[in-house]
Amino acid sequence: MGTHKIAVIPGDGIGAEVIESGVKVLETLASRDTSLDFHFERFNWGSARFLDTGQMMPDDALQTLKSFDVIYFGSAGDPRVPDHISLWQLRLAICQGLDQYANYRPARLLRGLTSPLRDVTPEDVDWIIVRENSEGEYSGAGGRVHTGLPLEVATEVSIFTRTGAERIQRFAFDLAGKRPRKKLTLVTKSNAQRHGMVLWDEVFEEIRGDYPAIQTDRVLVDAMAARFVTDPASIDVVVASNLHADILSDLAAALSGSLGLAPTANLNPEREFPSMFEPIHGSAFDIVGRGIANPLGAIWSASLMLDHLGEAQAAAQIMSAIEKVAADGTALPRDLGGQASTADVTEAVCAVL
Repeated sequence: MGTHKIAVIPGDGIGAEVIESGVKVLETLASRDTSLDFHFERFNWGSARFLDTGQMMPDDALQTLKSFDVIYFGSAGDPRVPDHISLWQLRLAICQGLDQYANYRPARLLRGLTSPLRDVTPEDVDWIIVRENSEGEYSGAGGRVHTGLPLEVATEVSIFTRTGAERIQRFAFDLAGKRPRKKLTLVTKSNAQRHGMVLWDEVFEEIRGDYPAIQTDRVLVDAMAARFVTDPASIDVVVASNLHADILSDLAAALSGSLGLAPTANLNPEREFPSMFEPIHGSAFDIVGRGIANPLGAIWSASLMLDHLGEAQAAAQIMSAIEKVAADGTALPRDLGGQASTADVTEAVCAVL
């Protein structure tokens, strides 16, 4: 397949720790398979740079990233920088600037791990949440006027376009068609959000006839949150707006064992721009430097990245290694009930490979 050019952006907090674990796993794979070749280039963009320069990343960052095949990202967020700055000037700037509109978040209860849910099996917790990643509640539209005065007004405008709704919903339908159960749930809140979410629902009704093999249902977001807890086996693929899927995917990750386990792919399905892969757990500054961060979410994200690059066999090898480490149980991080360090977990995955 040639050399895969990977832009590595560790970002903030434990991002650097877990991304280096993922890089080590990829290098271990490459050392065992001469057909794999990776070129990593690291970019120290993030809150530390913001504190020095006033920018999370340089003006030409997006142009720089366009020359890479994929982006491997750690996290954004630092207590010294307001969250809306660190997120919008780094992660969201990349996702929107490179039109990574399809956010793909699998959540599985791996054998050997324990869910907070009672009496569930790995077959019950095997979900994919598809998140619209470019507009909706995180469109960035809005502003503030009369700042600092008693009559100050702040607006946050949700943007729903027919194009945006259709492309993410078709992505979800296509994904559901590749799954054994062929089931797709649309999450909405159109009873209360009577403009954007009504359009969201209407698009779904218009296109679902193009996918007769897919079983569909439509559920209000609050009811969907309850369903993840009370009827997990009824869920397969879920498609939701930017905000709703953001919240539900964190819930799904927690129910599968831990946020530290969960991966993310921010995809530009047409491959006009590079896609970005990251764990969902955030910067976790409370455990920075302690060597206890769970690297499995970052390593799983590396598996998704390889699959996107066309390296299906290598991706499957990483996933199999994660599953074996989980099932063995002797090298689990603290958030999964073990005592292993970040380095221990990484070494365990590499040993399996």
